[in-house]
Amino acid sequence: VAGLGNYGLWGTRHSVGMAVLDRLARQLAAAESWWADGRCCADVALATARGLQLVLLKPRRLMNLNGLSVASAAEIYSLGPADIYLVHDDLDKALGKVVVKLGGSARGHNGVRSCISALQSNEMTRLRVGIGRP
Repeated sequence: VAGLGNYGLWGTRHSVGMAVLDRLARQLAAAESWWADGRCCADVALATARGLQLVLLKPRRLMNLNGLSVASAAEIYSLGPADIYLVHDDLDKALGKVVVKLGGSARGHNGVRSCISALQSNEMTRLRVGIGRP
């Protein structure tokens, strides 16, 4: 599960993917287990949910390069594109509205575009979190 955003710009609308991962880590009792993994240039935490082993990932790169971290982590943890969930902001959704999307295009989102390019696939499931238009 990769929370897309601009690392270090906490609390901004475009880093809502990382905020969702922080909340998920707290709910899965993994909030204290984040570590900086230089192999994929990301903060990583491992968690278990309903018998599934999860790799939580917050790329330490700018949004338009998030895919490099996601692809590196996929290789390290032997994950295919269909195993990956991307959590990201969506300007076209009302604030707080959440939609799950299976595969497809990036729809103008630079972080998703970067992931599609780096993984050479658009099969990733997306959790689109509405941030509305300014």
